[in-house]
Amino acid sequence: MNVDVLRRQLADLLDGVGAHMPLEEAVADFPDEAMNRRPPNVDYTPWHLLEHIRLTQLDILEYITDPGYDERTWPDDFWPDSKATATREEFDATVAGFMADRAALRALVVDEDRDLFAVIPGSPGHTLLREARIIGDHNAYHVGEFAILRQIMETWPPGHR
Repeated sequence: MNVDVLRRQLADLLDGVGAHMPLEEAVADFPDEAMNRRPPNVDYTPWHLLEHIRLTQLDILEYITDPGYDERTWPDDFWPDSKATATREEFDATVAGFMADRAALRALVVDEDRDLFAVIPGSPGHTLLREARIIGDHNAYHVGEFAILRQIMETWPPGHR
């Protein structure tokens, strides 16, 4: 097995490239007035969804790297309060936090000194490979959802395809 190929493919999955839309594209030029607006038939706002993505990715990063990791409570620790709103600065901080944590996960995946198949201490047999795949899939799913919400909310810039 060529582990280098696997590392590159995991990095691409985390980056949201290939068959996925990267988060950077999904959030580009997102209008301030839509950050806290609920789309039709949806119980959360675009910012809530981004914060969920960030919180979940942070949880996985800490699970992988923190020997004293404490399991969070679902769903309370993975979503902001349903009444919470964000300013532009908070929206941008959510995106920046996601990007920083994604970069940290990516660095772990491409680090040739890290064994993708080694069991994470204190886990029931989970590996870096498993966790990178889970968060990559989770992010791809919700970034796609965010893109669809933009279409429904008509928040894409003119000419976006």
